[in-house]
Order: sequence, then structure tokens, then C-alpha cells
Amino acid sequence: MNALNGLLTKIFDVILVPLEFMGNEMALILLSGIFGVLALVVFKYISSQKGIKAAKDKIKGHMIAIRLYQNDLVVVAKSIAKVLLRNLQYVSLNFGPFIPLAPLFVFVVAQTVVRYGFEPLHVVTVEEAQVMLPGQGTMLQIEFKDDDRSKAGELEIVWPEGLMPTSKLVRIPSQGKAWQEFVAIAPGDYEVQLRVGDGQSFSKTVSAGTTDLPYLQPERVSGAFTAMLWPAEDMFPADSPISLVRFAYPESDLGWLPMGGVMGVLVIFVVASMVFAFAAIKPLGVQI
Repeated sequence: MNALNGLLTKIFDVILVPLEFMGNEMALILLSGIFGVLALVVFKYISSQKGIKAAKDKIKGHMIAIRLYQNDLVVVAKSIAKVLLRNLQYVSLNFGPFIPLAPLFVFVVAQTVVRYGFEPLHVVTVEEAQVMLPGQGTMLQIEFKDDDRSKAGELEIVWPEGLMPTSKLVRIPSQGKAWQEFVAIAPGDYEVQLRVGDGQSFSKTVSAGTTDLPYLQPERVSGAFTAMLWPAEDMFPADSPISLVRFAYPESDLGWLPMGGVMGVLVIFVVASMVFAFAAIKPLGVQI
């Protein structure tokens, strides 16, 4: 999964460089639209276009029969039953091809979320950090695998210059979890080191103020499925006792678009991809 995510990330880096000259908002819309049209083309070649057209034509024929023979209850009843059956056939012919398209949808959406859904952490001064109340910073949460819960008690966190812990490290070995609150006191991209007692060391990327990275990812995970959702950082290796590291980035402001953050990215992606796809149905001659 790491290799696939890395390849897709590089591909999206190349695709989005020219688009982002028009701004993140237009890049998101155009990327969504391109995916919608490409998904429509793929749908055309993996679906039964003749079967879909035939099902639609038969549904229309049975609807006409209901209209023409509305005084004949037997004909109307049979036609209604046939319409329902043909609708089931029509839905299955359309739904089946979307199953192989679903992973593509997940991969593309995940790339848009990590690129346009978040902003770097806000930077504060050391003086501000020293008088912050609990809960005003950013909480880093670490979760261990079920078989390695006890190792949470051995965890040590090494904070780079530029990030400052504002609370003690809380470890609960019985739950396999640990927490520590922190703030950013200088802009930049950092690697927080997570050390476990047996000498293993892992890291989590944190960006604050400004970033040179094209993506921001608040979670690093260990499972293959969750790695599909968070593609910007490698998943933890199989022998890692850590299953999850997370914190919360501020949600992005997508400028003139009506919504921002992760939900805004998802809504814009779905709407733009559907609009572009529907506009291309007739030119591409797709039955849907």
C-alpha cells in the first residue's frame, strides 16, 4: 500500500502543479471534474451499454402500456410488475460497474482531502504557550495495537525545536493509549519522534505556520484500508506496536467556495464530478 500511495501521490503532484496556478479552489473543481469524466469513460467500457439501453426502452414501453390500457386492470397490473422488475435490472446494470470504480473514488478523494482539507497549525509565542490553559493546544494521541498495549507505558516522545509540549505525557498501558498536548512556536515542517522501550522509533509529520509540503495529514495509520484514506505518509510497518497517531489540523478555508475543511472538499468533489460527468454523457454517448 505504501508503494501504491507513493506512486499516486507523485502522479497527483504532477497533475496539480499546473492546475494550482489558478488557485486551490479551481484546482479542486477541475480535478473533480476530470475524475468525473474519466470515471464516466471507464463506466462506458465496463458496463453493459446495450443492456442498460434495452432495460430503459422496456421500462418506457411498459409505462406507455399503462397509459394506453389504463382501463384494463389486468394489463395495468402486469405492466406495473414488469416496470418494477425492469427497474431492478436497470439498477443492477448501473450499480455493478460502480463496484470496481469505488476504490478509484476513495484514492482520489483521499488525495484531495490531504491537499485541500487542512491548514498548518497556528504558531504562538513561547510566552503565549506558557500561559495557555489545558485544552488550548493541540492534542497528540497515540494508540497501540491490542497485543502491544503494555508498551504504551514505555513510550517517549521527542519534540523537535519549533514544537513545544504544554502538558505531561499521559500513558494508560491498560488501554494502550497515550496523550500529550503541544503547540507550535515556530513555522516549519517537523518530525515528532515516538520511541518505544525496545529501541524502536517512529515519527509523525507536523506542519505549522507555513509548509513546503503539498499535503497535510493529521493521522498516521497501520491498516491497509485506513492507509487508503490517509495516503500522504507511509503506514506504520507490520512490526510496529503503534497502530495510530493523530492530532487535529485547522480546517482549510476554500476561499470563494461555499464550504471549507474536509466536508467542503467532499461536497465540492461530489458535486463537481457529477456536473462534469452529466455534461459529458451525451457527447461521449454513454448510457446510464
